[in-house]
Amino acid sequence: MRSTFHGLEVSKRGLFAQQAALNTTGHNISNANTEGYSRQRVNMQATTGLPYVGLQANVEAGLLGTGVTVVSLQRMRENYLDIQFRNQNKDYGYWEAQRDALSKIEGIMNEPSDTGLQKVMDELWKSWQDLSKEPESLSARAVVRQRAVAVAETFSALTNSLTDLQSDLDNVVSTKVIEINSMTNQIANLNKQIGELVPHGYEPNDLFDQRDLLLDKLGKLVNVKVANGNNGMINVTVDNRELINGQQSIPMAVTKNSYGLYDITLGGEQFVPQSGGLLGTMEARGLPVNDPVTGQTKITGPVSNMLERLNILAVNLTTEINNLHRSGMNLNDIQNRSTNAGAQLEDIPFFVDSDAVTNDPNTKTYPINSSKIQVNPAILASLNAIAAATVEQTGSSAGTSFHGDGSNALAVAGIKYNTYSLFIGASNQPETTTLDDFYRYAIAQLGVDSQEAQRMEKNTELLVGQVDTQRQSVSGVSIDEEMSEMVKYQHAYSAAARVMTSFDEILDKVINGMGRVGL
Repeated sequence: MRSTFHGLEVSKRGLFAQQAALNTTGHNISNANTEGYSRQRVNMQATTGLPYVGLQANVEAGLLGTGVTVVSLQRMRENYLDIQFRNQNKDYGYWEAQRDALSKIEGIMNEPSDTGLQKVMDELWKSWQDLSKEPESLSARAVVRQRAVAVAETFSALTNSLTDLQSDLDNVVSTKVIEINSMTNQIANLNKQIGELVPHGYEPNDLFDQRDLLLDKLGKLVNVKVANGNNGMINVTVDNRELINGQQSIPMAVTKNSYGLYDITLGGEQFVPQSGGLLGTMEARGLPVNDPVTGQTKITGPVSNMLERLNILAVNLTTEINNLHRSGMNLNDIQNRSTNAGAQLEDIPFFVDSDAVTNDPNTKTYPINSSKIQVNPAILASLNAIAAATVEQTGSSAGTSFHGDGSNALAVAGIKYNTYSLFIGASNQPETTTLDDFYRYAIAQLGVDSQEAQRMEKNTELLVGQVDTQRQSVSGVSIDEEMSEMVKYQHAYSAAARVMTSFDEILDKVINGMGRVGL
């Protein structure tokens, strides 16, 4: 026959099992809004049955049920969806970084607008054309000088802003490396905690969630691959390079290269990520590549490419204006040669290098890049120094000019329509184009690249969202579902408690009521 207290043990196990299920449900509800949390489920199983005890081996059919036990607290997580999510997230991180950088470049260039470089250059050409009509007008000369100052300041402002952006992006690279190191250290520490618990039969589901959340964030920066290790630990590689090995993380570091930009090392060896947000930022900032034409290494990327194009435009524009201006005659030259045909021309370049001016106010050094443009101090000091006239080449008046001659100013205005062989794009082959078209090409290419980055960011964000939605359908906590589970377990708990009360009453009757006949 069965034990007298068998029913108490069965109901007690039922109480403990339903209480564990209720506690787990409460844990799920409490973490409904916790980032990275995966809902948990209590798996119950009937405990091993006992044969009925009797005088013969098989007095009754079957085994005596002994109740229920909790065999596991299962974390509802699908590993395949995690892999898909991280594969899509690295692409999203890359295009997000690209879009962010290109949007900032667009904001700096501010084209088309009434304050952009294109408008300022148009105003400069127009002022020279107006001067050709009234070459002796002080107001027309003042407008030319002011428009030239505006061009110089705009070039300098754009270059400085782009240089600052490049520096900011370089600092972002360093910051992301610090973030990666922080996350890998945390994952290694979680590996250590998990590795100490799993061998003893525990299931540290919350630690697993924390580790997976860090892997998701890490996967947005670099391309990570996860492999299972011993005792619940994992090993992580990035682009086939070891990043985490059990309880040990391999550190990343940054060092300045010869261009003043950060290079990355992983475990002391050179490392360039192949995908992810870190690569997107590094490419936007600029990466050293070998020029197939010159054989030299140069920095290429959206910011550095725009800086290079501004330099090409600035150097060619100032050189062409300077060459024409030095070949012409200003009002001082006209006056001097009217009395002395052999008087020396002032030979003043219109634009000079700002660094050279600091050392020599009378320098004739041309600007070497877009940030070094300055209107010649002689022109800033006197409007008479603007050479609007052309030197006569033939006839009795050869070597002189006359008041009212604006042909040189007209020639300078015509630079806008002249064609030159300039390097555009990434082909490293010179293309015949005007200075205006060269700049328009640079802005158009920026716009195309920015639109592409925006489109790819939206596409990858959509894919990440779709995979995450699938993950949430498996791992996410539904309050309505948990409430229904809570009611189910609550009723089961109440029923088990009622069974125990019944057995308690029965035993009370047996213990305190039997053997009292006749008393």
